[in-house]
Amino acid sequence: MKTILVTGATDGIGFETAKKLVTDGHHVLIHGRNPQKLDKVKAALKALSPDAIVEGYIADLSSLADVEALAATVKQRHQHLDVLINNAGVYKVPTVTTTDKLDVRFVVNTIAPYLLTKRLLSLFDNSGRIVNLSSRAQAAVNLDALVSSNANASDDQIYAQTKLAITMWSAHLANQLKDKGPLVVAVNPASFLGSKLVKEAYGVEGNDLSIGADILHQAALSDKFAEATGQYFDNDSGHFTAPHPDAMNKSKNQKLVAVIESLLEKKQVS
Repeated sequence: MKTILVTGATDGIGFETAKKLVTDGHHVLIHGRNPQKLDKVKAALKALSPDAIVEGYIADLSSLADVEALAATVKQRHQHLDVLINNAGVYKVPTVTTTDKLDVRFVVNTIAPYLLTKRLLSLFDNSGRIVNLSSRAQAAVNLDALVSSNANASDDQIYAQTKLAITMWSAHLANQLKDKGPLVVAVNPASFLGSKLVKEAYGVEGNDLSIGADILHQAALSDKFAEATGQYFDNDSGHFTAPHPDAMNKSKNQKLVAVIESLLEKKQVS
């Protein structure tokens, strides 16, 4: 039995992945933003297996303070984690600017998973896994956009930048850790799956969510990903493949991470 934290687990791919993990008999930590919804999902997951161990964690990942609190609570309750699946993500949002004066899309999709991963790293050994949700949509990152609000930028443009950014810091962290920590892999779970994000973004029902859940389940547990640290898996093609060229550039990855670290320092997240 492994202890696995899944962010954004109250619907979509995150929920479907959590169901698979619970059915397998793993100790599953689910994260959500809405307390009532989290309670319902927790009950639904426990109903799948009489012996299921499911914990719920509330946090608004657009708030850096909430991310810190989430990490602190997990560390209070656990001395060890086997897998972290950074699944939570946004596309269209009602308010672009966070209380920290940042772009909510960059915070939720890129900065929050970076901060959460950094804070929880001490709970992992070198058999652990960090699985980061990327996308086939990847675009060169405007570092100025990363550290400010971008009210006039299109959702398409910012989303693609956030997904390249998480792919870039995944590669950088994997390069830093090598065999001294958990493997870090970025995964495109497949395009146009039937998540709330896709429905809101494109107005389509989308494809079967189990396609994405299956690959995240594999990334978390299967031997197929055992040597995958620093790599990018594209579930549209079904192969490990090259991401956007920027994610293959160590110096660009390092620069992006330096900007994130500087941002967190300025926001007094130490």
